[in-house]
Amino acid sequence: MASSSFVLYPLILLVFLNLQAFECASSLGNETDRVALLAIKDQITSDPLGALSSWNGTLHFCMWPGVACSTRHQRVVILDLSSLQLEGSLSLYIGNLSFLRSIRFANNSFHGEIPQEINRLFRLQYLSLSNNSFQGEILTNLTSLSQLRAIDLGNNNFVGNIPVDLGSLSNLDALWLNRNHLTGNIPPSLGNLSSLTILSLAENRLDGSIPNDLSRLSKLRFFRVSLNKLVGEVPRSLYNISSIDLLAMAANHLHGSLPWDMGITLPNLKLFLVGQNLFTGQMPVTLSNASKLVEFDVASNNFVGQVPISLGDHLQNLSWLSLAENQLGTRAANDLGFLTSLTNSSRLEELNLAENSFGGTFPSCMVNLTTNLRTLYMGKNQLTGSIPSGIEKLVNLIGLGMEHNFLTGTIPFSIGRLSKLQGLYLYNNNFMGEIPMSIGNITLQDELSLSTNKLWGKIPESLGKCQHLSALDLSHNNLNGTIPKQVLSLNSLSLLLSLSKNLLTGPLPLEVGTLINLANLDISWNKLSGEIPSTLGNCIQLENLYIDNNHFQGTIPPSLSALRSILGLDLSSNELFGQIPEYFSNFPLLLYLNLSFNDLNGEIPKGGALKNASVISVMGNKRLCGGIPALQLPNCPLNASKKQRDSFLLKVAVSTIGAVLCSALILGVLGVYYCNRSSKKKSSFDSSMGEFFMKVTYQELQKATNGFSSDNLIGEGSHGSVYKGTFDIDEKNIAVKVLNLEKRGASKSFIAECRTLRNVRHRNLVKVLSACSSLDFKGNDFKALVCEYMPNENLDKWLHSEKEGQNHLQSLSFMQRLNIAIDVACAMEYLHHHCQPPIAHCDLKPSNILLDNDMIARVGDFGLAKLLYEVGYSLSHNQSDSFAIKGSIGYVPPEYGLGGQTSTKGDVYSYGILLLEMVTGRRPTDDMFKESLGLHEFAKMALSTQSTELVDPRLFLGEGEADFNNVNDKRDKILECLNSIVRLGVTCSLESPEERMEMIDIVKRLQVVKDKFVGLNAF
Repeated sequence: MASSSFVLYPLILLVFLNLQAFECASSLGNETDRVALLAIKDQITSDPLGALSSWNGTLHFCMWPGVACSTRHQRVVILDLSSLQLEGSLSLYIGNLSFLRSIRFANNSFHGEIPQEINRLFRLQYLSLSNNSFQGEILTNLTSLSQLRAIDLGNNNFVGNIPVDLGSLSNLDALWLNRNHLTGNIPPSLGNLSSLTILSLAENRLDGSIPNDLSRLSKLRFFRVSLNKLVGEVPRSLYNISSIDLLAMAANHLHGSLPWDMGITLPNLKLFLVGQNLFTGQMPVTLSNASKLVEFDVASNNFVGQVPISLGDHLQNLSWLSLAENQLGTRAANDLGFLTSLTNSSRLEELNLAENSFGGTFPSCMVNLTTNLRTLYMGKNQLTGSIPSGIEKLVNLIGLGMEHNFLTGTIPFSIGRLSKLQGLYLYNNNFMGEIPMSIGNITLQDELSLSTNKLWGKIPESLGKCQHLSALDLSHNNLNGTIPKQVLSLNSLSLLLSLSKNLLTGPLPLEVGTLINLANLDISWNKLSGEIPSTLGNCIQLENLYIDNNHFQGTIPPSLSALRSILGLDLSSNELFGQIPEYFSNFPLLLYLNLSFNDLNGEIPKGGALKNASVISVMGNKRLCGGIPALQLPNCPLNASKKQRDSFLLKVAVSTIGAVLCSALILGVLGVYYCNRSSKKKSSFDSSMGEFFMKVTYQELQKATNGFSSDNLIGEGSHGSVYKGTFDIDEKNIAVKVLNLEKRGASKSFIAECRTLRNVRHRNLVKVLSACSSLDFKGNDFKALVCEYMPNENLDKWLHSEKEGQNHLQSLSFMQRLNIAIDVACAMEYLHHHCQPPIAHCDLKPSNILLDNDMIARVGDFGLAKLLYEVGYSLSHNQSDSFAIKGSIGYVPPEYGLGGQTSTKGDVYSYGILLLEMVTGRRPTDDMFKESLGLHEFAKMALSTQSTELVDPRLFLGEGEADFNNVNDKRDKILECLNSIVRLGVTCSLESPEERMEMIDIVKRLQVVKDKFVGLNAF
């Protein structure tokens, strides 16, 4: 017994020691995981949802949100921080979580590179970092991660080649690398991934061909390489992978033909998307065998021949079929026979057969297609016949296009039952008869084009019910009668109104002035008469105006001087008389002016665009003289010129005397009014002066500013000068912005500011009290805006005056700067999200941010502002706004420099630079910023290194703190607030507009920072 005990005791002791060692090791491992998690949290610089607030010593780390541990060892096996709005970088300490099997950080704002320490996680199975801003190259030396089953790095900023050693991950089931900036070839080694079911490499910059090796991926279901630069033929063996249900290769440079048996070899195919390539050959006859097919898009290739007549026999699930922009069809009668088979496709929603060579009559079977059909486009083919009766059965159509065919007959009255239509395109056919009144029942339509047909009768007044129309084209028909006032009252018209080449009679109704949003108006080649209505001057958005070849009489109205956005103006072949207005030479964007074949007389202006003979045409006006030599007109008689000058001086004198008398009368009336209301002399500026400012004159502004004295000058800008002024009657200070009309764009700036601020009201916008458009005492054009006076001047002087030797302003504290940032953000949120149409400021910078007596910020200077319904529209619908001046150096977003269109995201970029300038105290044009280093890059570098050199040292000198370094225990938390603002500024000023935030979210972020800062009670 003793001997057996002697043997057992050492065994028991050994087991005890092993347990102690195991517990010690386990405890050490737990502590390693806890430290690693806290290090990961430290690298997260923004947690607006407070998702990681409980990551502290209160709870065991296995109970922290987003953390899952193994039950046996209590080690971290899953780290899921996806969709929590987190910002920051990924700590290298993640490599210490040695039991980790799953990393899920998707849908956040992480940046920086992926730490190489992840390669130590040999148990890792899932890595999901999609929808972030990670950058650098994708991890290499991945052989240690042999357990990986899924990698999702999509929608980031990764660069470089796809690592070849990805092919060593034999257990990989899914690989998403889409929407990055990857270059180079698709590595053939990916063909070694025998378990792979998903491969997405779309939206990169990959080149070369699709490797044959990929045909070894026998389990592949999802293959997407669209939007790259791939070339060559698609490997035939790829079409033999029977498991594939999605094959997307659109927008590359691939060529070759589709296998005839692909409908058999790909029985599970659901989506086949190869549009915008160079494919040739015929449609495979076996397509109907792919009974699971949902979307089939081969648009913009070079396919030929007839479409298999049995195409839709078994495609009950088909919802999208696009064969557009090919060479399909043979112009024969049976080209569209396959449409009968599509009546079996009860889920069909989109059918696009446009721009092919389909012939024959418009098939009556079309009306038997499913009522789920939303778009039907058959334009630019060779179709004949008429629109079949029963078209109204397709009750859910929102787009119907039959343009550029040879269709005849009448437009059926029943088409008015397609109440959901938004676009109806029947132009360039041979339709006859009247436009049915029922077309006005399609009240949701946005575009209606019936041009170039043989329609007659009157324009239906019922079109006035279509309150969403932005483009209406009825040109090149035989329409008669007058232009309905109801049509000219559609202020939704913004793209185009074309009624040219018809037989319309009568005057142009005064209601044309309602079209204040219209860019293009063409009523040429009709029989219109009467005078050009003065209300046409209200259409200040007009870029092209054609009223030529009519019977308009009278003089060219002065009101057209307001059309400062005009590019093309044709008044030729009418019966106009009188002189050519001088204001034509002041149109800043004018490219084409045709005044030929009228009865105009007198001297031709020579200024502005009229210096160019290619701009102006005046032939057929026998009484014109002068002008530039290239016009080869006789010199004007001296007495005629003197007479014209005397006439002008007389007009100026009369105008001036009239203005003085009018002003005296107004002042007299107001004097009586104020005497009678002396008890209310201190009434508000707005209420007592509102009517007065509607009649403000040059003389009154000249007196209010002491003759525009240099002593009253408070600022100068790109288009004019700003003076401080005072009206005697109220003794309220005002700011008078006088436009320098000799500077290019100044008049357009005046118009832009007037129209932009006409209907906007917000506490953080500078209030424009009145505008003056008149003549000065010398007879020159004079334009000015009268605004509220801001006693604390502009933000630029507060940020930079001390550095520039101006000590009259004290420094702004952090809280003051934060409040100003919120004020400006609120103003921009209002312009972007609460104005209809939205407004882009286009010149957001410190000098355009004014401060009132309470240091409340007001955004001003809307001379470059854009109402966003007008951007990018012209007769061809594709004109950019490249003529527009879109900002100041340092604040202009990069896409504007590349010809991009104006957008609210451009303002967000300028706001981001503004935020960084407020924190750093450095202008974006500072001498330290050269070549690739700008304010944005400087801020990013400072963030990544946690450098305090970024911060303007004057930030904390305004409210009791003598030195930033003396904040001591609150220093880190204050730095956290600062870093949040810098991160916001960096995010707002990202190069890609799509990656920038919306102003509505920026306001929320800033308010969170303010609440946090106030909570510190530091100031």
